[in-house]
Amino acid sequence: METLNELAHRIDFSGSVRAAYQGETLEASFGFRNRPEKLENTRTTRFGIASGCKIFTAVAVCQLVEQGKLAFDTRLTDCLDLDFPHFDKEVTLHHLLTHTSGVPDYFDEEVMEDFEELWVEKPMYTMRNGRDFLPFFQNEPMKNQPGERFAYNNAGYILLGLVVEEVSGQLLTDYIEEHIFQRAGMTRSGYFELDRLPSETAQGYIELEDGTWKTNAYALPVKGGADGGAFVTAEDMERFWHALLSHQLLKETTTHSLLQPHTEAEEDNFYGYGVWIDQDKHGIQKYHVMGYDPGVNFHSAYYPGTSAMVTVCSNVSEGAYDMLEEVETQFSLS
Repeated sequence: METLNELAHRIDFSGSVRAAYQGETLEASFGFRNRPEKLENTRTTRFGIASGCKIFTAVAVCQLVEQGKLAFDTRLTDCLDLDFPHFDKEVTLHHLLTHTSGVPDYFDEEVMEDFEELWVEKPMYTMRNGRDFLPFFQNEPMKNQPGERFAYNNAGYILLGLVVEEVSGQLLTDYIEEHIFQRAGMTRSGYFELDRLPSETAQGYIELEDGTWKTNAYALPVKGGADGGAFVTAEDMERFWHALLSHQLLKETTTHSLLQPHTEAEEDNFYGYGVWIDQDKHGIQKYHVMGYDPGVNFHSAYYPGTSAMVTVCSNVSEGAYDMLEEVETQFSLS
């Protein structure tokens, strides 16, 4: 714990850390959820997790597959009555779940660096559901053929969210809150609007070149959705892992499908359905989800060899991975 505190001080970390390992729980919070008022982050603080919530969207799709309303090889064109003039008609839900669809992205991390560039022509305060993102990519050409290669793709998860809404008859965020958060006991988690944040929710902060800071209120869509933007506590995220792995959210066979290394992103790093998987010659070492946005930094992992769980939530743009590595070192998880 002392080395974790030292690291947090050295990198000016702001956020919460929670780890469960062999009956031991490590829990610590640092920095402020509200800097002007000096309101500290605590174990009950809710943090944005950016792309960390793609796994929730994947679980939602898997639940609908279990109900027989979808199949992993269902084609996108058979799910949505929307016009995608240049999309390959063979794109399936499996392709979208694994970032191998080849569809164009609204924020292409291979060519774009600044997420805030998106809101120059379409203000972020208008972005409140998945359909609001369609003009960014709906009429663009394919990047590559379906199944050809892994290319991380946020738009693919926007499309999955629209499929969930079409099939379930619920808004994606309502569906996830009811069928995942409530079932897992994630009572403090939700998809909150940036202009209506509930109590004990961390404001995200972006550090400027002169050392001052600003909030991320004008840097992100006003409400998160299928590809990112939920809020959780570190403890709620641990509850999610428990619910997923004990088959409270999905049947055992479907959970196995979600956690299967479907495609290789880079050496020893694979992707399942909404989850990253570290695998080497000795087997799977870690399942993890992560999220990066301006003023948001998140990592959460499950280590099957030891059943350890570690979550690091942060309301600044950097530092969560450093804290995760320190916990991994302390518990000899890496």
